[in-house]
Amino acid sequence: MKKRILFLILLFLAWLPVFIIQKPWFLFYNRSMTETLSVADYFQVIWHGLKLDLTVAGYLTALPLLFVLISVWYNGDWLRKTLKGYFLIMAIIIAAIFVVDVALYAFWGFRMDATVLFYLKSPGDALASVPAGLFPVQSVAFLIYAYLAYKYLAKLVLPMADFKSAGNRWLTSLAILVLGGLMFIPIRGGVTTSTANVGMVYYSDNTFLNHSAINPCFSLLTSISKQQDFAEQFNFFPEEKREKLFADRYGAQNELTPDTCRLLNVTRPNILIIILESFSANAIATTGGEAHVTPNLNELSKEGILFDHLYANSFRTDRGLVSILNGYLAQPTTSIMKYPAKSQTLPSIAHSLNRQGYTCDMLYGGDINFTNMQSYFYNSGYAAITSDKDFPISERLNKWGANDNVTFNHLYQVIKDRASETDSWMTTFLTLSSHEPFEVPYHHFEHPYLNSVAFTDSCLGAFVRKVKETPVWDNLLIILTADHGFRYPDKVKDYEPLRYHIPMLWLGGAIREPRVISTLCNQTDLAATLLSQLDLPHEEFRFSKNILTHEPFAFYTFGNGFAYIDSTGYSVYDNESNRVIQESDAQQREQRLEKGKAILQTLYDDLGRR
Repeated sequence: MKKRILFLILLFLAWLPVFIIQKPWFLFYNRSMTETLSVADYFQVIWHGLKLDLTVAGYLTALPLLFVLISVWYNGDWLRKTLKGYFLIMAIIIAAIFVVDVALYAFWGFRMDATVLFYLKSPGDALASVPAGLFPVQSVAFLIYAYLAYKYLAKLVLPMADFKSAGNRWLTSLAILVLGGLMFIPIRGGVTTSTANVGMVYYSDNTFLNHSAINPCFSLLTSISKQQDFAEQFNFFPEEKREKLFADRYGAQNELTPDTCRLLNVTRPNILIIILESFSANAIATTGGEAHVTPNLNELSKEGILFDHLYANSFRTDRGLVSILNGYLAQPTTSIMKYPAKSQTLPSIAHSLNRQGYTCDMLYGGDINFTNMQSYFYNSGYAAITSDKDFPISERLNKWGANDNVTFNHLYQVIKDRASETDSWMTTFLTLSSHEPFEVPYHHFEHPYLNSVAFTDSCLGAFVRKVKETPVWDNLLIILTADHGFRYPDKVKDYEPLRYHIPMLWLGGAIREPRVISTLCNQTDLAATLLSQLDLPHEEFRFSKNILTHEPFAFYTFGNGFAYIDSTGYSVYDNESNRVIQESDAQQREQRLEKGKAILQTLYDDLGRR
């Protein structure tokens, strides 16, 4: 039994050098992709990349573990022969993936994913864009790498697979199965709420270093499992009609007088975007919800600019973040955040501000690896990220991480310390306490969701009162909104508009005067509206419109469905059944559905091209 267990542990560890050697190779091969590359960078890439290397090592050990389990009952020389063949095949596959990936990175700008499969359909065209000398060089590299990897495994690991018949077969089998269960931990990517994903290895604001830490085998396999031909989905209309309908929604905007449009008294404020987890308008009095749950937000609404007819674009945080920070519509069947190669091509508020000299940073008290958030934020232009691992364990009392009282206090200290800074900055803060299971150190409401919202509201109120006392306040714009709504009251259906109604409030010394804006709008419209206030271009935000100058409408998606809302009412459409499942006015149904379908079709065409 002991020999079998030791063999499996050794094999798991033996895969790691096969992947670790790829990191310095990749860095050196593509060293022209970055201006500076220190010795420390090599070690940092290897260290951070180890997370996904362990995951792939776990996958590669799974089949040999099955072979070893069978050998307990059917011992013989077949095991060594089988493992020898397995090592050869895996060495060839790993080498092929890496040498292709390391060469293509300079052309693609991202690690290998399922995109390579599309080129296999026309290899001639693919090779036509590759320098003539690259193919033979990489072929030689492939042969050397595959040979050395195989020899390494065959000489070091294979001799250990010399087992005698197990004394107690049942006990040995149980021990191997327990080891297999433990092996699932690295395969899953740890024991936290997040599972293994490419973003786990992101650690720097240098995209090239983050990419260098990725295991290309993992990148390819995960993208294949998720890959879809998005551009072929939701083809409701011929191209000419789709384009016309879409242009009517996001095309030319109405021009109003500068006095009407001007919300701020400065053009370069410092910006704090606070994204309130699951904050539904139904829990906030000033947006038509509960009277006493958010007293602080209710009072702050009187001194800021309240957008009381804002709708979330989706029902999930990963989709909501992209809608807010990138002005990109949420998808009903996928999430662009899961595709770093696609999400890194999106425009973002942070990128636009970076070009104006702003520095941008992110704060979240939870697991930043969840749904690829870490890679997403770095790719979106954030230079620094603070997350759960930056807080002591004693302060991570929520299932998701550090509660909002902890993170708001941290945020206050950060902002207070910036009082003497002259450079412009934008900070984005995502709260977490109002996320299920709503475990908060606060007991004012019986309903757990309302109680968690009230807790975050109390933290918010205390934070704003303290910031007002600092010199930072005079030039500060605080934007409060939600990542998505929540199904409250409980009778609200997951697809109806009430589920997606959320608040947006602009505060701070940078506000020109308090007002209420009741224009129908979306999360995605923040990008165009904010950049317009800063006199910055926003044309690259294709799905974002200036709330103050554009014809009002809202669009959101849910599980393979969408809703379109305008002055005529709303229609909720289920793509699975191809029917309207809720609406307010049947007479204008066709017009609303045409507009909504054109938006969805354009979104997936755009997603397919990225």
